[in-house]
Amino acid sequence: MTMTKANTDLRLSTDRVINAAPEKVFNAWLDPELLARFMRPGPDMSVPSAKSDAREGGTFEIIMRVGDNDLQHAGTYREISPNNRIVFTWESAFSPAESEVTLDLKPQGDGTHITLTHVTFYDEEKRDNHLGGWSRILETLAAELA
Repeated sequence: MTMTKANTDLRLSTDRVINAAPEKVFNAWLDPELLARFMRPGPDMSVPSAKSDAREGGTFEIIMRVGDNDLQHAGTYREISPNNRIVFTWESAFSPAESEVTLDLKPQGDGTHITLTHVTFYDEEKRDNHLGGWSRILETLAAELA
C-alpha cells in the first residue's frame, strides 16, 4: 500500500464579496439546508445530504454526488466566532486528516468580504483542484444569498 504524506506547506486562499450581511453569510455555513444548496464545487454536482452540529467540537458531514458516485466530506468545528470566523477540519478522500479551512468574514459596504483559507494538502495538484472547487462554492453561495 502506498502512503501519501501531507504537505503542511501547501495552502490556498480565495476571497469574494457577497451581497449579504455577515450574519447571513455566517449562518449559511452552519445551516445544513443551506450547505446542501451551495457546497457544490463542480457544475454537475449535487448534495443529497448535509448534517451539522454547529458548535465548537461539533461535527459536520456533507455528501457530494457526482453522477453515481457519492463523495463524503466531514470535519470538526474548531472555532466558531459569530459573524466573524469559522475554523473547521476538512476530511475527504482528497485531503489529509491535518487539512483545515478558515473562513474570515468582514463587513464591506452592504455585504460581506469572505476570505477562505485552506491549509495542508497531499500535493500541488490537489491544492489547485480545491482552489477551483472553493471558488465555485463561494460563487454559488453568493448567488444563493443574493
